[in-house]
Amino acid sequence: MTETVGVGAESSPKPGRKRNGSGARKGLRVQRVYTTEGVHPYDEVRWERRDVVMTNWRDGTVNFEQRGVEFPEFWSVNATNIVTSKYFRGAVGSPERESSLKQLIDRVVKAYVKAGLEHGYFAGSADAEIFEHELTWMLLHQVFSFNSPVWFNVGTSSKQQVSACFILSVDDNMDSILNWYREEGLIFKGGSGAGLNLSRIRSSRELLSSGGTASGPVSFMRGADASAGTIKSGGATRRAAKMVVLDVDHPDVEEFIETKAKEEHKIRVLRDAGFDMDLGGADISSVQYQNANNSVRVSDEFMQAVETGGSFGLRSRTTGEVLENVDAKTLFRKMAQAAWECADPGLQYDDTINDWHTCPESGRITASNPCSEYMHLDNSSCNLASLNLLKFLREDGTFDAELFAKAVELVITAMDISICFADFPTEPIAETTRKFRQLGIGYANLGALLMATGHAYDSEGGRALAASITSLMTAVSYRRSAELAGVVGPYEGYARNAEPHQRVMRKHAAANELVRTYHHNDAAVRSLATREWERGIEIGTANGWRNAQASVLAPTGTIGFMMDCDTTGIEPDFSLVKFKKLVGGGSMQIVNNAVPRALRALGYQEEQVEAIVDYIAEHGHVVDAPGLRPEHYEVFDCAVGERSIAPMGHVRMMAAVQPFLSGAISKTVNMPESATVEDVEEIYFQGWKLGLKALAIYRDNCKVGQPLSTGKKEKSAPEQKAAENTVVEYRPVRKRLPKKRPSQTVSFTVGGAEGYLTAGSYPDDGLGEIFVKLGKQGSTLAGVMDAFSMSISVGLQYGIPLEFYVQKFQNLRFEPAGMTDDPDVRMATSVLDYLFRRLALDYLPYEKRAQLGIFTADERSAQVEAEYGGGGAEPVNVDLDELRSSVEAGERKAADDSATRSGRPAREAQTTTELVELQLGKAADAPLCMTCGTKMRPAGSCYACEGCGATSGCS
Repeated sequence: MTETVGVGAESSPKPGRKRNGSGARKGLRVQRVYTTEGVHPYDEVRWERRDVVMTNWRDGTVNFEQRGVEFPEFWSVNATNIVTSKYFRGAVGSPERESSLKQLIDRVVKAYVKAGLEHGYFAGSADAEIFEHELTWMLLHQVFSFNSPVWFNVGTSSKQQVSACFILSVDDNMDSILNWYREEGLIFKGGSGAGLNLSRIRSSRELLSSGGTASGPVSFMRGADASAGTIKSGGATRRAAKMVVLDVDHPDVEEFIETKAKEEHKIRVLRDAGFDMDLGGADISSVQYQNANNSVRVSDEFMQAVETGGSFGLRSRTTGEVLENVDAKTLFRKMAQAAWECADPGLQYDDTINDWHTCPESGRITASNPCSEYMHLDNSSCNLASLNLLKFLREDGTFDAELFAKAVELVITAMDISICFADFPTEPIAETTRKFRQLGIGYANLGALLMATGHAYDSEGGRALAASITSLMTAVSYRRSAELAGVVGPYEGYARNAEPHQRVMRKHAAANELVRTYHHNDAAVRSLATREWERGIEIGTANGWRNAQASVLAPTGTIGFMMDCDTTGIEPDFSLVKFKKLVGGGSMQIVNNAVPRALRALGYQEEQVEAIVDYIAEHGHVVDAPGLRPEHYEVFDCAVGERSIAPMGHVRMMAAVQPFLSGAISKTVNMPESATVEDVEEIYFQGWKLGLKALAIYRDNCKVGQPLSTGKKEKSAPEQKAAENTVVEYRPVRKRLPKKRPSQTVSFTVGGAEGYLTAGSYPDDGLGEIFVKLGKQGSTLAGVMDAFSMSISVGLQYGIPLEFYVQKFQNLRFEPAGMTDDPDVRMATSVLDYLFRRLALDYLPYEKRAQLGIFTADERSAQVEAEYGGGGAEPVNVDLDELRSSVEAGERKAADDSATRSGRPAREAQTTTELVELQLGKAADAPLCMTCGTKMRPAGSCYACEGCGATSGCS
């Protein structure tokens, strides 16, 4: 990396002032941050060819295949698969099909650089080239990613759609309502989602001009829901998503609140009658309102009435008069009751949202996108990009705030350039977006970063670091936006909104001063953020700002996988153990990389780290882990599992970062099944008190229409509760060996005693049985060894992993013991110690043997040569490279036969979510992926599939 000061822009005069003699403004001077002059980023990494073959887990069919794709060797198989299947353009098998990550990055980056030159962003061609190299390096090394529409469309023959988030509007007339259906359909057709507020539509208590009674907004929701359900499966890139908002003072608000809860009751009745009501089931389409997230827009007036026990008026849409006064607490309880039953509606806090609005003179903020992070004017859009926070964590455990600031400069510049060439689904959206140039920079991997630095997610220190990083990100974004305004002008709507925009900037800066720091990490980040706010406000007061908004926290579903992130958006770690895909197919269970980093940050020695990691691999949690101090348990708390984070822990984290975001946060607060309606009320009330803009909850098992990974449930008795728990029981299945199977026999001596080991394998080389015979043994010992062999063989066939037996029997001490005639196992403490070491060498991959401390003689020699060299010569590296290749091959071979350390067959779990199901002993409330059939996992307020990268509508 070259040490520089990053991207720079000369100080700018007030708008309209000439910059030089010719009247042209000076462009950006770009300096190197990551790259080295004269060296292209592609030449700094090692590339390799891979085959991508993705199957549908439900039926085994191949749903995508492309062989020989080119990726850097450090990219995971999962990231390779997702990028190849989702983002490579061109028909598979045709010459036009992209086959290298280089082609993908070049297609996007060169389009950005070209547009930047055409629109005067750069001082010269040299600056544009540096900008191109910097963006390329960052994308190549997974430092950040643009949102999915950029990868889908930019640089192709398609429309250059770059936005993932849309807000529509609808008025109280049929032309507008029918146009709403049309516009939403166009957005869904492209695989994106949209949100809108229906509160302008008159209620069912009001009259039409013809004298009849209006049908109300809820009735029109049925048509829009049916349209979304029809189009969602035909989206070009992913399923559609939508948000519907209604103001709390709308006369039909109670009907709106109860729509999805009543449908949930219907689902239960139909399920108990034998209909297939699982998500994607044959009969679920008969249920309404299931294709949208519903939110009530509550005001401070209403929440204060809830607090004091007062009444609240529901107002006519046409005259504004109060049609009915209702008890605020009763209405609030109905919201909480409905959310408790079916997770809808969420709440959006209207006055808080509009208090942070930079453009109130151009209209109020009335709605959000489907994931609830983008909130701005009606008929607008926002393009997103997210940074991978772990890429800024130094080896010493400190966060590199200066490097982070430089990265934000580069990314926000690119995001603004994209609006210059972007296409939009409707003309009103295009007009508003070009006038206000809304951006949504954000981040991913916060949960992993906090764990790696030894912070509990639900802790003052963790919140301080998160708040400081978020403040720095938005401060640098707006400072860069002010500099861009000096180069290419402020956004068109700025002049009308100059005073409120400056007021919001001062509010952000004031909130930054209130962050209490606890560690040199968060103190250093906040200190830099303070300077950036001061500098940005100074430049912005002179130049204006290029963008009406800068930052949000999006779900980062597919792009999170692209960047190999352990955690998405603002979320904590989902679980401590996840699945790693292997080259050539299969997967293996690994402990998240943030865990050992966290243990080292907390001061544990390597031996302790290894022991704790092994314990987590076996149990899935840290409780009673050997040597781990109980006061450190909270560092490893996750979203689900043995020690799950309390709901208020999620709310407090959202509250810590909200003052430093232009928009809001895509996140669902998970609540246990035992949570009460009063608990939901408290969460929603505290969300308002703590200054959140939006909040949604999900109570475990509250929805019936969620698929289980086992067969259909039995019908419930009519008298059973509608909310009866579903217990998923996992039973081992014996996989018998075929009549004719390969085997090998090894003769051995241990301490002078002779014997023979015969091992039988499945056709795919997985160990399935053993026979042991010792020479000169009596009939009793022969019977014992036969019984021992039989029990081990049956256990292997039921899926007990070989490494479990090896771990239990190695180092077992009894006679005969001593020297052996095996060059790989020179000493044995017993016959069983030798037998299972030999089996490990023959049937376990290198990585698993390394954890057990079992190596061949050649492997031990290679390690010694690599560590100490030989006779003054340079260390030998070739053997280790070959070993790495053999490790991957061994992993691939053993993936289907190996099992989790808990003793359950690995094949029962296909994703991290399914692994958590095994650990918890119950089904997770997550949908099956519509593409590959595996269980998805939460990503903000959406779901993402770690198998193929599909999402339920997030970015």
